[in-house]
Amino acid sequence: MNAHGTRAAGIAAIALLCAGALMPQAAQAAELNLATVTCDTYESQILAGTFPDYSTDPINTVMWLFGFSIAKSGERVMYGDSLKAFGFGLDAQCKNFPATSLLAAVTDVKSKRQNPMDLTRLDCATFAPRHQSLRLSDPESTTTLTMWMYGFAVGLSGINRFNPEGLAKFDAALLEHCDQHPKDSLFDALNSPNPAVPRAAAAAPPPQHRRAAPKPAPQPQPQPQAQPQPPASP
Repeated sequence: MNAHGTRAAGIAAIALLCAGALMPQAAQAAELNLATVTCDTYESQILAGTFPDYSTDPINTVMWLFGFSIAKSGERVMYGDSLKAFGFGLDAQCKNFPATSLLAAVTDVKSKRQNPMDLTRLDCATFAPRHQSLRLSDPESTTTLTMWMYGFAVGLSGINRFNPEGLAKFDAALLEHCDQHPKDSLFDALNSPNPAVPRAAAAAPPPQHRRAAPKPAPQPQPQPQAQPQPPASP
């Protein structure tokens, strides 16, 4: 995980600008299901670059997981200087519990949070032009930042899968939303429907058990009236 420190400085320098750039992947990348991938697989294969059909940069994977974990925690901020701390925290969590799922580790990891930027206070009108203009500068770091936003959006969706090939589609839909809704916050845009971010199916409401209609109370039966007796004969 020493690679985190190498790129963290570049990420922190532009994090407050929330810019994103896209780098084409050389080969088709496998989808990761966080609920079924174990911590041991994460440590020994994903970070090592030996996971079958998975060619995504490990730093981008960690950044996606970081955004995912922030969304799962309920926070609405981006921490510009905390990728390294999160990466090492996830490392420690997975080494201590190698058999646990990556999903459990990501949601349980605790790490230092620095430089918060409130996503609800950055509007689309400000974000979108910066995002587009910075595509030409520091593409490696800006791609990593886009991964954070992608992970955050998936974390909000209720889905636990990472599809690296959805990045370009995610970015295009995000910008389209901002173009159509410039007054929306970046949080609103990340929480809006996106074709690269499937939504978890809504849970079916529990079946309604009908109460049996109360039985009507028994009505009192009229008592037979006594027949008048004829007078006795003298």
